[in-house]
Amino acid sequence: MMKKILLLIVAICGLLCASGCVTSGEVQPRFKMLSTQNLFIFLKLDTATGKIWMVQYGMGDRKGVVVPLDDTSLLEPEATEVNGRYELYSTENMFTYILLDTQKGNTYQVQWNVEEENRFRIPLN
Repeated sequence: MMKKILLLIVAICGLLCASGCVTSGEVQPRFKMLSTQNLFIFLKLDTATGKIWMVQYGMGDRKGVVVPLDDTSLLEPEATEVNGRYELYSTENMFTYILLDTQKGNTYQVQWNVEEENRFRIPLN
């Protein structure tokens, strides 16, 4: 009898994990907006390709703009785009972020700046 109860518990746990652990049903967004310590600047991340744009909203006479920080895809030519593959993390330096490829583990240093020559995304591997 104890063996049957144990088998039943294992079967139920397996079903619960198969339905909840494998696919959470949560849809990953293609794009994410991350705030910076600058009140006017946000970073827009394409979570499927690793492309990043600097977004500055307008106020008063100043117009809003969206400029590429690095709009080159990090995907290999044969790779399939998967939403949520890339994540962006802030650091103690307000201009510096770390970009993580959650599938391969590759990491990149991302630097935003209002001056174009000071913007970049470089591999840390």
